[in-house]
Amino acid sequence: MTDISITQARADLAETIKKARKRPVCITSRGQAQAVIIDPSLYEKMLEALEEIEDLTAYDEAMADPSPSIPWEQVKRDLGI
Repeated sequence: MTDISITQARADLAETIKKARKRPVCITSRGQAQAVIIDPSLYEKMLEALEEIEDLTAYDEAMADPSPSIPWEQVKRDLGI
């Protein structure tokens, strides 16, 4: 990841965006990270990965739930499927 100051990013925003297409750019102020600019395709991949992790976590929680489950055939009957 490339670090640049807010001042540098503001001075040449087009160049900062160009850099972000190749690798994430961390915008800093007084040495502290304030924001990260990333390529939109990388952002989409990150969101998809996060959603996958959330789905797996929900599945694991459901499987660990000790309460009785409802048989699939019963669910279909209840829904009229």
